This record gives sequence, C-alpha cells and structure tokens, in this order.
Amino acid sequence: MVLIENPKTGSASSVWDGQVVVLEPHHGWRQLGLGEVWAHRELLYFFIWRDLKVRYKQTAFGAAWAVLQPVLLMLVFSVSLGQLPNIGPAGVPYPLFVFAGLVPWTLFASSLSGASNSMVSGEAVITKVYFPRLLLPFASVGSFLLDFTISLGALAVVMLFFGVVPSLAIVWLPALTLMAVVTAVGVGTFLSAVNVRYRDVKYVLPFLVQLWMFASPVVYTSTLIPAKWQPVFALNPMTGVVDGFRWALIGGDRPDALILVSAVASLLVLLGSLAYFRRVERTFADVI
Repeated sequence: MVLIENPKTGSASSVWDGQVVVLEPHHGWRQLGLGEVWAHRELLYFFIWRDLKVRYKQTAFGAAWAVLQPVLLMLVFSVSLGQLPNIGPAGVPYPLFVFAGLVPWTLFASSLSGASNSMVSGEAVITKVYFPRLLLPFASVGSFLLDFTISLGALAVVMLFFGVVPSLAIVWLPALTLMAVVTAVGVGTFLSAVNVRYRDVKYVLPFLVQLWMFASPVVYTSTLIPAKWQPVFALNPMTGVVDGFRWALIGGDRPDALILVSAVASLLVLLGSLAYFRRVERTFADVI
C-alpha cells in the first residue's frame, strides 16, 4: 500500500491492489456523519434487534411492559390529580387526556435513557472494531419504536372505551412521532458522549427525566401556562409533541405555534448534539 498526502487540502490517497481510496477530512453536513450511518444501515438494524432481544430476555411480561408503564402512570395521575380544577381541558375525560400525553412521553423518556447509556453499554464493541459510533444511540432509540407501537394500540382501546373517534388530523401523527424521536436522538446522543467521560450522567438522568416530564404538558393542559410564557414553554421540544399528539388524536384547537417552535428547537438540539458527538468520538475508545 502507498499513502500519498496532499499538504494543501489535508487529504490523502491510499493505493491498495490497484484501487485508490481517498481519505479526507469531512466538512459541512458530511461532518455530522449521517451519510456514514446510512451506509451502515444494515448494522443499525442488527443493533436494534440486539437491543430488543436483550431488553425482553428472561422477562415474565415481555413487551407487555410497553403498555403497563403508561397504564399504571395513568391510574396514579387520575387518582392523584384528576380531581383538580382546570388541570385538563373541558369535555375530555382526564384518564384519556393523560394517557394520550403519556404515550409519546414514554417513547421519549425510554429512548433518552437508552441512548444516554448506549456508549457505555457498548464498551466491548467500541474498543475492538470500528463502526460509526452514532449507530449505538440511534439503535437504542429505534428499538423503542416497537414499544411505542404497542402502546398506541392500548391508547386506541382507551379511546374506544370513552367513545372518542379521531379526526383527519391523525395523519399528522407520524410527523409528531418523528419530532419525539429527533428530540430523543439529539439529547440522548449528547448525553451518551458526556457519559463516556463523566459517569455522573446515569445518576442525574432519572432526575432529569422526571423534571422534564413536569416541565412538559403531560399531566396538565398547556393553557395553564400564562400567555407571556408560552413562547418560552414551547422551547421545550416535548411541549409541541405532547400537545400536537393530543390534538391529532382527541381533537381541540391545533397548537400551531407550539408545534412550530418545538420543531425548530428539536432540530437545533439534534444538529448541535451531532456536531459535539463527532468532535469527541475519536477519544471514546481511549476513555471508555
């Protein structure tokens, strides 16, 4: 093999068995590594399948935990908060209201926890072979989409029980789900990189998730927030996700402003997290 370096561009060409492979620094969008993730998408599917098998191995209830968690939380919140005045919108049963918020929130919270610990739990693989490190947090988030689909089925049963039929706004559900996934990937990718160097993340994360839930309109309606604070409230990406999810399923006023601001915030979080991850990932194998 012959290595030829270009001092002007910083790129290098390696000649191997007559084939030329160009190695050059990434700039712009290529620096985020999304193209590399797409090129290794088959490995991403393998990681997702591995995470699913590990999660439900030797469990008594298996995938039923995807339903039990939001259902039990719905019962707790309905008993403890359901009688408070104006906590939910008029004309909507509070159990349905809170369950419709818990379904996207559970997807986000579970994905965030899994992605944040993905680099540390993948230590054995990281230190042995090279692959795009972004695959690990991406796969952790992707593996929870099955749980989300199952919980959506439970939500459909609850809606049927209360006699609520969704309108045509349900077509926005995939876009709102994508917002939740983008937010989980963004924050989870950033925390996974931080967790490699500072293991305090695993101790802070449960408190962060709990605090974030009460900072999002999961158990209360967003109209309780004063109008002057609504723009700040919408900077939380999960505000638009939860409110939009409820609108798409059980009706009400369309929260255009909240969804728009939250969508922009989630995208900015994702781009910033990917840039930080790519900047520090070269040290993962040494530090982890």
